[in-house]
Amino acid sequence: MKSVLLSRQDLDFLLFDWLRVEELTRRSRFADHSRETFAATLDLCEQLATRYFAPHNKKSDANEPTFDGTTVTIIGEVKEALNACAEAELIGMAMDYDLGGAQLPATVAQAGFAWLFAANVGTAGYPMLTMANANLLAKFGSAEQIDAFVRPMLAGRFFGTMCLSETQAGSSLADITTRAEPQPDGTYRLFGSKMWISGGDHELTDNIVHLVLAKIPGGPAGTKGISLFIVPKYLVGPDGALGERNDVVLAGLNHKMGYRGITNTVLNFGEGGHRPGGEPGAVGYLVGEAHRGLNYMFHMMNEARLGVGMGAIALGYTGYLKSLDYARSRPQGRPATTKDPATEQVPIIEHADVKRMLLAQKSYVEGALALGLYCARLVDIAHTAASDAESEHATALLDILTPIAKSWPSQWCLAANDLAIQVHGGYGYTREYDVEQHYRDNRLNPIHEGTHGIQSLDLLGRKVVQRGGASLAALQQAMAESIAAARAAGGQLADAAAQLDAVVQRLVTVTAGMFASGDIDAALANSAIYLEAFGHMVIAWMWLEQLLAVGQRTGDFYDGKRRAAQYFFRYELPRVGPQLDLLASLDRTTLEMQPNWF
Repeated sequence: MKSVLLSRQDLDFLLFDWLRVEELTRRSRFADHSRETFAATLDLCEQLATRYFAPHNKKSDANEPTFDGTTVTIIGEVKEALNACAEAELIGMAMDYDLGGAQLPATVAQAGFAWLFAANVGTAGYPMLTMANANLLAKFGSAEQIDAFVRPMLAGRFFGTMCLSETQAGSSLADITTRAEPQPDGTYRLFGSKMWISGGDHELTDNIVHLVLAKIPGGPAGTKGISLFIVPKYLVGPDGALGERNDVVLAGLNHKMGYRGITNTVLNFGEGGHRPGGEPGAVGYLVGEAHRGLNYMFHMMNEARLGVGMGAIALGYTGYLKSLDYARSRPQGRPATTKDPATEQVPIIEHADVKRMLLAQKSYVEGALALGLYCARLVDIAHTAASDAESEHATALLDILTPIAKSWPSQWCLAANDLAIQVHGGYGYTREYDVEQHYRDNRLNPIHEGTHGIQSLDLLGRKVVQRGGASLAALQQAMAESIAAARAAGGQLADAAAQLDAVVQRLVTVTAGMFASGDIDAALANSAIYLEAFGHMVIAWMWLEQLLAVGQRTGDFYDGKRRAAQYFFRYELPRVGPQLDLLASLDRTTLEMQPNWF
């Protein structure tokens, strides 16, 4: 029986036929691996997702964590699933051997972890954050910090968080007020409060490793004065043994519309609830150099952004598969041209409008999955590059695609979830079916790890123009290579190539004109429109790439790919034209709207 979590056939096509991940084994980092180990990893992830994660998805949604003022209580199935994940050594599957990892390509690890997201995104959030936390410390932490915190996280004994936002600052990190007071022994004492901290408190592991942004008194103003600290829930001794409770206090749980299985917390640091050694303040350990904390945190933030995008993809994908399964089995109505009510009803998948909704979902989720895995492959290339030029090229592409890989799935795979509900009809709006929860869970992703607005400003205001436009030029060149190959192939490929090329050329021209105008405020005012247009262009490229990989092969799977690509080019890519017209006009409607006019 085919899974309704993800399509293994699609994953195999994307990994082995399109991205050719086996070629990564020619690089020394992955030399111990093979197609067999990659396939075994996918098998294992699917099995864990099916056996341990999916069965309690609805239960953890209906029975979210509670806090009695002392202890957080979470249903037992969450810990059982996370223990199984740790025992399978999935937390460190892409990390170095010498840290206890399996040193798999990030491409394979992302594909494997997508199964867990599709099965239960709330429970999967704990290891996702832990992996990103561990990766940051493995890169910027000291040897002692790695031994004390990274190794236990990879073993599943500790979990990790990221503590950025504060109630008064939100996404404006320049305005955080959490402070870190230096101590004679080289540690720091932290005082302040952090908001929206996923996985911030629980009893699922022996310890929680908080990565906290704070300011050292006397440092530079704004973001240049932010430093990064490790603040564990329990102090860790030189021998690795857990010590006394740190002065980190759970102030309360936030109750969100989705992701209900993972605690979302308000944490207070240094309020006196716990006083190690009799001294006030939460004990923290500086990561790297002082005042460079935001630079370090971007390593975790960017990984988390790709993770959020993959979570959005997985939720959209499983919703699509479940609505497809429903449409195949639900008889209702007759063809529009059939007038005889005595004829047998047909499955709703026979109706053109249902096919439209299913095709739309398929085009969104399969296009987005391709993008998520493509970005993961860029991580692998940058990590194992044979030259500086190869590393710089992969990094340039990854930089400009990261805001798209986070935000486009968060918008359009959510749209897929909306359509999945509609395909189910009235049943889709009930809690007895999964698709309403998938929508609620996915609705959080447009704000997780930076809103659409933040991602769009990052894309247009930074990534497009950085290094003299090198990232945009790298992307344009990569798309040009695909377009040239598709034109040479002829037929549907050539038609799609011509359409995409026109969009690429227009977007580049419009982008240059927006900045040449000198009116930066107007250029950035509609950055969210720019993000959406840019994202549609990128997903069209992903579909062109998939068409090239399909080639002349026949069969239901490949014919479905061709038709989904056709749908995207005929129904979706044309949206970009009017958006580019608006951007080119430097429209000031939103910019000049006055608050008192609302």
